[in-house]
Amino acid sequence: MQAGESLPGTSRAGGLPPLAGGSRKPSKPLDETLPAASVALAYPDALPAKRVGGHAWKVWLVCGDCFLIGLAPVLVHLSKDADGSYGFNPIAVNLLVEVVKTLFALGTLIAYGTGRPGIPLTHSLESFARDASHNRLLAVPALLYAVNNYLKFVMQLYFKPTTAKMLGNSKILVIAVLMRSVLRRSFTTFQWEALFLLVAGITVNQLNYCAGQGVGGMDAVTPAAVAFTLSSITIPSLASVYNEAALKRHMDTSVLLQNFFLYFYGACFNAVGLLAVAGAQGSGIGHLFHGFGTVRGG
Repeated sequence: MQAGESLPGTSRAGGLPPLAGGSRKPSKPLDETLPAASVALAYPDALPAKRVGGHAWKVWLVCGDCFLIGLAPVLVHLSKDADGSYGFNPIAVNLLVEVVKTLFALGTLIAYGTGRPGIPLTHSLESFARDASHNRLLAVPALLYAVNNYLKFVMQLYFKPTTAKMLGNSKILVIAVLMRSVLRRSFTTFQWEALFLLVAGITVNQLNYCAGQGVGGMDAVTPAAVAFTLSSITIPSLASVYNEAALKRHMDTSVLLQNFFLYFYGACFNAVGLLAVAGAQGSGIGHLFHGFGTVRGG
């Protein structure tokens, strides 16, 4: 057979025998015959998500989030003893908080579903292990958030609540820079100007407030305070950016399921930290849960 000749019963153009009548109907490409979701999604038969609330619900969530974020440093400050230290272990507090958040997220999963077919994770250890493996990327921001939550207590050993909150505002710019460099998010010139003005405005306002507090001493500016400040800015910024990247990598997974494992991993890391502290101090776990009481202003 000479080069360029075709096999009997085939055509050089398509490689298939022509149909009766001399015409040949072109076949569809393979990628058009297979649905993309059956290959790309981890849960191909994902159930439709339920809509929760409306516009008023979203407004309530935003207002509640702003109120709780502003209230947190004040409550931490009021929980200190007369000598300016804590009578409890901050890691134990963070562990209890993460456990409550995990139970709340578990309740939402029971009420609204996991958003995927099959046996729920609450009914099967295999389903739990499968979902935990699918959301394993959330362990990284959970670890970073666990460290950051501990730093929130440490920061107030060196700074007043207003100063600690002012320094925390620097996260806004760091997050923007990380989103630009890591997630390739683009910002316009007006958006960058708005970010700088936001940080500068809040900083000037809180600096004036700190200067007018009168007697009470200056904030402790020590090498340890500087190190904790830099950590409190970079760690939550990295956690926020990585968390967004992890969430968007599995857009097919319910956000309720992702929140559950984010809190679950956070509780696990705080539990490991508490065990490490207990081992270093040579005390029992129960001893680390002592010192809790009511918050009193003073």
